[in-house]
Amino acid sequence: MKSLWVLNKYFYKYRFRLIIGVVFVTISVIFGVFPAIYVRESFDIVSQAIQNYQDGTAEINNSALRNKLLLYGAIIIGASLLKGLFMFFMRQTIIVVSRYIEYDMKNEIFDQYQKLSLAFYKRNNTGDLMNRISEDVSRVRMYLGPAVMYTINVAISLIIIIAIMLTINVRLTLFVLIPLPILSVAIYYISRKINVKSEQVQRQLSSISTYVQEAFSGIRVLKAYVREKRSLEDFTKEANVYLARNEELYRINALFFPLMVLLIGLSTILTVYIGGQEAINGHITTGNIAEFIIYVNMLTWPVASIGWVTSLIQRAAASQERINEFLHITPEIQNPSDQPFVLQGKVQFKDVSFTYPDTGIKALNEVSFSIEAGKSLAIIGKTGSGKSTVASLIGRLYDVTEGKILIDDQDIRHLNLYDLRKSIGYVPQEAFLFSDDIARNISFGVDDPSQEKVEQAAKNAEVHANIIDFPQAYQTRVGERGITLSGGQKQRVSIARAIIKEPRFLIFDDCLSAVDTETEENILANLKRLIDQRTTLIISHRVSSVKHADEILVLENGSIIEKGTHEELMKNDGYYRKMYEQQLMEDSRKAV
Repeated sequence: MKSLWVLNKYFYKYRFRLIIGVVFVTISVIFGVFPAIYVRESFDIVSQAIQNYQDGTAEINNSALRNKLLLYGAIIIGASLLKGLFMFFMRQTIIVVSRYIEYDMKNEIFDQYQKLSLAFYKRNNTGDLMNRISEDVSRVRMYLGPAVMYTINVAISLIIIIAIMLTINVRLTLFVLIPLPILSVAIYYISRKINVKSEQVQRQLSSISTYVQEAFSGIRVLKAYVREKRSLEDFTKEANVYLARNEELYRINALFFPLMVLLIGLSTILTVYIGGQEAINGHITTGNIAEFIIYVNMLTWPVASIGWVTSLIQRAAASQERINEFLHITPEIQNPSDQPFVLQGKVQFKDVSFTYPDTGIKALNEVSFSIEAGKSLAIIGKTGSGKSTVASLIGRLYDVTEGKILIDDQDIRHLNLYDLRKSIGYVPQEAFLFSDDIARNISFGVDDPSQEKVEQAAKNAEVHANIIDFPQAYQTRVGERGITLSGGQKQRVSIARAIIKEPRFLIFDDCLSAVDTETEENILANLKRLIDQRTTLIISHRVSSVKHADEILVLENGSIIEKGTHEELMKNDGYYRKMYEQQLMEDSRKAV
């Protein structure tokens, strides 16, 4: 239960609703007791009427008894209706509170997810993160709602009803209650088995869903390799396992209600048998027997729910423990200051080394360079040379292992993190688009931009002509991860999303790899005005993308091996010149 203690803050937050819920539970139980009392009175009246017939006084006394029966019938109906009404109120308070807490928990978890650093997402898979905010929270909600509600209901019902039963006849009460603990324990063990089998079914369902999702996502590859038949066979195997596990679950489920009916029936038989003995001995009336049968039925579900609730609490505790693992993680990258920060654009790397925390790969080794505000710097090199790592460090997605990064002559680790990132327009290497329309994807980083501003950004990114050719133009939905667009179109929409912010610092991380040379030249020409006004970092493996930069760095194995302008580097017979000549030859062959 320790893992569930963290939820006490929510119980305290909604304490007034919960207190009202407890009052409603109590009132509903009290109104549930009234019918039993008046059923007893009704049975006793019927017994009296029979006695009157035997004594020959029926005509004198039975008229008054009939009026009492009608009154008791009205009271029974009214009490049942009021019990149902207060049960409705009970659910409207306690169950609704559980939904409020579920809402708060999901917001808290999602907020924590957004605070965690990029390294966290490399260590954990998306499916597990999704499962904790959905399935695990749902299990905890079952504890917060039904488990709490039935626990309160059980406690109040046992106190009120057993107290009444004991005042009537102790011997009959003890015999009647014997099967109920057995029922509770039996349901507890059956519920545990049901939970185990349910989890197996859920895991297999997740496997099927994952398989289907991958098949649909990779349908082009699947068809290209003519693997439809094999794919269906593999799916059938997964479905057969799912079917077998469901059959096991339903076999166990089949025990649940027969066992409950058996033990309830046993309590009823004991009530009639022992109650009959007590009535014969004159200790109780026949009405008390009927009253006890109603009490047994009132106690059956609350007592049976003890086993079910215990199982719910176990599952909730396990889920909350999984949730707590993430909630208690301290983000590696935190905002050190709320002091407003206005970026001017100067960036300095001083002997910066960086090793990725999870892989142990050293991406940068004592790298030093400087970008003056309003100037452009290009970084070129082979795959894995550390180019993208520089961009990640400037955005403070990671902190350096050694050395120091200065932004406007201030240590980046001391700056307002949010203001820093707001000042940066970042176009990542892998263009990611949201499942929304094109206009909203472009305007993602700004609030309520005009349509003209969106279109101008698209024109600068050389994607406007493509967009207006779509049937719904800027309102065209791009599908999951922008699947309806080509690679080049996604990159250009991503560029438009960065430049519409009009940031002080622009970072282009190999974002023109999927466009042809002519489109690349047009984009760079359109961006030249923006680049000239802002500090710009251009990362690429193509010389054509970087040759106009004020300064170019050549990285290899995390170290700077060449530095200078395009003209200066071309005079050296180094890596940059060889790369440039090699790419010229490749472009010539493509042209032929």
